[in-house]
Amino acid sequence: MRHAQPTPDQRLEDELDPDLLPPPDLQKWSELAWRLPRLLAGLGHLGPRGPENGPPALVIPGFLANDRSTMDLRRALALGGWRAHPWLLGLNRGARSDTMDLLAGRIAAIHDGRKVLLVGWSLGGMFARELAWRVPDKIRAVVTLGSPFSGDYKTNTNIREYYERIAGHDVNLPPFERHAGKPPVPMLAFWSRLDGIVAPAAARGAAGEVDKAVELTTRHAGFALDRGAMSRIVREIRIFLREVEGRRAA
Repeated sequence: MRHAQPTPDQRLEDELDPDLLPPPDLQKWSELAWRLPRLLAGLGHLGPRGPENGPPALVIPGFLANDRSTMDLRRALALGGWRAHPWLLGLNRGARSDTMDLLAGRIAAIHDGRKVLLVGWSLGGMFARELAWRVPDKIRAVVTLGSPFSGDYKTNTNIREYYERIAGHDVNLPPFERHAGKPPVPMLAFWSRLDGIVAPAAARGAAGEVDKAVELTTRHAGFALDRGAMSRIVREIRIFLREVEGRRAA
């Protein structure tokens, strides 16, 4: 029996590092099914959480998410001693022309003389990286959680078409300036091979794009809903800041 020859696209896919490929569509829908039972985690007040004198942190939700979706993440940061603030900009429908200005306003409102830790989940992490270019003097560090900041934006997630349809712009043409390379602040990236939305390499980053990358064993939604993963995130942030700030002081 003669076997069909692989197409050029199939041969190319076979040659690629699987970490560069977006997860299959089945994993995208499994993310939604996994998240539904955890929606109650978003209940509670939306104000800042954690000790009033704790170091400030701003948490930015992902695409089509809001402050309710990051409630547990902010609780975890609060338990770790941070004063964790919501972004207060409603549902994240993608990049808008005023997104960076509004986020810079949030930083100005939170900044109390101490630099602010930025924690961004998925698209929120990409916003955080851009914000760090604009107000680096007010940013202590940026932490990205499953954010597809590296590689080809057209192919590094399995929701690009949904994003472009809802956000109203090409993924490569956001309505504000996009900077290349690592922002001028410490960068910590979390990624997972179980991520059902983002290619692992896209969230891990290439050499020169981050200062440190940490692998977690969780789904894409788990960065903000998996309590075990969030405890690890808070712990790794503490270690990372101790490392980078210790090197500066030496």
